[in-house]
Amino acid sequence: MFTLEIAGTAVAVTNADEDQARELFLSESFKEDLTSFKSEGRPLWDGSAALTTRPSSEDEVDAFNEALEEEDEDEYEDDDEDDGDDDLDIDVVFLVSIDEIDDDAASG
Repeated sequence: MFTLEIAGTAVAVTNADEDQARELFLSESFKEDLTSFKSEGRPLWDGSAALTTRPSSEDEVDAFNEALEEEDEDEYEDDDEDDGDDDLDIDVVFLVSIDEIDDDAASG
């Protein structure tokens, strides 16, 4: 697993391989998300701070797994079908709290 750091702070972790993680975290669309998502009222990324991808620590892997377990429990309650393409899924878990996202702003 790989972690995205912004100016030395771990922000997100993914189960992608190294090349996929770099491609995802450094993509223009993900960078746009980082500038629009807020944590404690501040954007996650100011558009200029250093973005670094590195192997995840044990604590970050644990946080990732716990978040996906909670998500799986919620999905299990909502949907009992399996779409069969789990091996193609790349998941991202934010390690910082994200303020509520305004759906109108996010879609425009």
